[in-house]
Amino acid sequence: MHEANHENKTKIEYQKDGHFTRPASTFRNFVSADPNSQFPAEKGRYALYISPGCPWAHRTIIVRALKRLEDVIDLYILSPSMGEKGWFFDGAHGTLPKDPLYGFTYLRELYFKADPDFNSRFTVPVLWDKKAETVVNNESSEIIRMLYSEFDAFIPEQFREVNKPGGGLYPEHLRKDIDELNEWVYDTVNNGVYKCGFATKQESYDQNVYPLFKSLDRLESLLATQGKPFLFGDHITEADVRLYTTIARFDVAYYTVFLCNLKSIRHDYPHLHLWFRRLYWDEGSTITGGAFHKTTAPWIGIYGSGYATAKNRVTNSQAEVIVPRGPAVLVEPLAESEKLKL
Repeated sequence: MHEANHENKTKIEYQKDGHFTRPASTFRNFVSADPNSQFPAEKGRYALYISPGCPWAHRTIIVRALKRLEDVIDLYILSPSMGEKGWFFDGAHGTLPKDPLYGFTYLRELYFKADPDFNSRFTVPVLWDKKAETVVNNESSEIIRMLYSEFDAFIPEQFREVNKPGGGLYPEHLRKDIDELNEWVYDTVNNGVYKCGFATKQESYDQNVYPLFKSLDRLESLLATQGKPFLFGDHITEADVRLYTTIARFDVAYYTVFLCNLKSIRHDYPHLHLWFRRLYWDEGSTITGGAFHKTTAPWIGIYGSGYATAKNRVTNSQAEVIVPRGPAVLVEPLAESEKLKL
């Protein structure tokens, strides 16, 4: 059915008493390596719908690239900015002009194809099953875990989790520690920047900006104390991927647009800044395949404009959208002595 025949029956609320609230994701099925499962892993069967401006979607395309799944799972990129009807295709900044499967303009049309009575948020990322023509999952934290190993039969052996040094992106011996770190980083950092930027009362902003920087201080201390390049040592894990997409947007968008300006990453967090730059400047890496740089560099210069537009929309502001023009240098370079053999 065509999108024009559908409207949400319930208004999605993002504000409560001046506080930003994030509704939960709605499609929570899983792709499995088991050929008898509801959604079995198959080459070419699934597609990721993402917007490059969204940090949650950004996680999934980093992992897709890290795992060398580019020929296994299709990638359909929507506009970096959200419109009045949500995420859409417009061909801007190297994205697709239309949905390649159905010719849709709006992501909401895809949701209604999966469920004509869908009545929640039209979010990215979306993991779409082209055979069953439905949404498998739209929760980024679950999608990335599917990508770690469920499709390993379709990639070269050296990139399979069982053969990764350190045990892969979510190693068994670190899972408890990764989960614990993910929990407080999500609440105070990944989502904390939104709770600051979308606050409509000073009290709400103050309640969230100080915990945000307390957590950044904690991450800085973790990296400084252990003396290793990544959050859990010498190898990249899920925790690095989940934090990276927030830090990539921090100085170029959250610091200015979202008023997260007690400190900046580049000037006040030397270890966190080095950690970020080592991931960002990963071009030519045989280990990462350039996953961080190639999923960030094409769009990092427009993160600020996307968030400025989103802030006006979420806070119901009628003012003109003002886009900050800094920083002059989007990402500082790495000195030769700072480079790792990634």
